Amino acid sequence: MAEKKTLRDTLLNELNIQPYLIKDDGHFPNNSKLPLLVYSGAVKITGDESIDQVEQLLNQNGWSGIWINGVFPYHHYHSTAHEFLVVCKGDARVQFGGDQGMTLEIKKGDAIALPAGMAHKKLDESMDFQVMGAYPDGQSYDMNYGKDSERQYAERNIANVSLPVADPLYGEDGPLMEKWR
Repeated sequence: MAEKKTLRDTLLNELNIQPYLIKDDGHFPNNSKLPLLVYSGAVKITGDESIDQVEQLLNQNGWSGIWINGVFPYHHYHSTAHEFLVVCKGDARVQFGGDQGMTLEIKKGDAIALPAGMAHKKLDESMDFQVMGAYPDGQSYDMNYGKDSERQYAERNIANVSLPVADPLYGEDGPLMEKWR
């Protein structure tokens, strides 16, 4: 009798994760404790069915508030929630950490875990670029743009954002749980 494959078995490639610790740049708090995590080529996206399955997997692992769209073309961050992005279609160049931050080329199948406070901005994209976003259950995002007037409450909010209960793709024993301890 053949073993039944789980969503995780069906959807995920071999783990290849890069952590990037991006500190406060004076405009954006970013996150000096939790690294940005890039899961390169983590997800097997073969069509709309697999996109639906990614949503199911995120929900199973305690991530919700799921949306599908793009990344805003201006620097912004969330002080009240961590965010997880999965590239469903196309590719883009996204800058993380503000104007002095790092730029990454992201493509279909890549995923990114952004800790609360991490600035991000789309620089350019392919015509078909589409990303899925999600937040840990119980967290709702706010929008911040690096203004001085946001800073005091944003820093307090970031310090109070709880860690997720599971890695959005790999569950309770996933790499996010280890790298965000």
